Amino acid sequence: MLLLNRHEVESLLDLDRLVEALGPAMAELSAGRVSMPPRLVVQVRERGGLLGDMPVFLASTQTLSTKLVTVFPENAALGLPSHQAVILVFDAHTGSPRAMLDGTAITALRTAAGSALATKLLARPEASILAIVGTGVQARAHAKVIPCVRPIKEVRVVGRNRARALALAEEIARGLGIPTKAFEVGKEAFAGADVICATTHSAEPVVKGAWLEPGVHVNSVGLNPNGPELDGEAVRRALVVVETREAALAPLPSGSTDLRWAIRDGLIREEHIHAEIGELISGARPGRTSPDQITLYKSVGVAVQDAVAARLVLEAAEQRGVGREIAI
Repeated sequence: MLLLNRHEVESLLDLDRLVEALGPAMAELSAGRVSMPPRLVVQVRERGGLLGDMPVFLASTQTLSTKLVTVFPENAALGLPSHQAVILVFDAHTGSPRAMLDGTAITALRTAAGSALATKLLARPEASILAIVGTGVQARAHAKVIPCVRPIKEVRVVGRNRARALALAEEIARGLGIPTKAFEVGKEAFAGADVICATTHSAEPVVKGAWLEPGVHVNSVGLNPNGPELDGEAVRRALVVVETREAALAPLPSGSTDLRWAIRDGLIREEHIHAEIGELISGARPGRTSPDQITLYKSVGVAVQDAVAARLVLEAAEQRGVGREIAI
């Protein structure tokens, strides 16, 4: 079995190829050609954490894999990632274990790549101002990937902790060469923004509908069973696109608090979900229909995205001779 660590995964995963490869896979998922049961979740209530199991079989590429992922929001205080994971890939013909990959890096990058795909499909072509809410791993991943699909000329880091927001703004400016500013959470941070990426574990809304200007596209990847990172008005005002309706509307803690609470409060009905991302890819549903439309991609993470990323990593590892073979 091939073993690949985090550094190797990050060096092998081509982000442009990942964004491109996610499209057909998401279309297959929406067409019912992927075997992907609902995520199994166990909660560690005393720590506010969870362990999820996410198996999938993608027949078109013969990718059979599962991800074991933990989400512990309090890890930031310990200097640890909130999301930690391993991905196991099996031979689709024999069922034999084929590889074990660091899943922490893949989770971060495939989530941001999913947002990039949604941005490519839904944001206005000229979108150039990116506001990222959050200062953690997902904020960094989104800063890296979104400029791959839109001509970003300005980045705003919007944080509840000003010191962290300033530090990340400096890091992004140095690393990407894009002018970057730090903002506190509020209406001013989103004035004139073309793309907003909400990447927090906040149980209180950090993006409100009253702050959204016509034409903005919002990506929301935060998942907290105790509360939404978007308020109900933001969801109500937007054309809503998800990975799958089943995953987005699954019982908490797996499903989207943002959508679930908006439904609970009577602001929307389940039918408010306009499309799955795969339906936009296949043309089964339209995307943005006017420059002033507010669009929202609400992500909860699905296993097929991990499978796509793992396959790309393994292909690159085999071509370059990277990794270590271990016996189990």
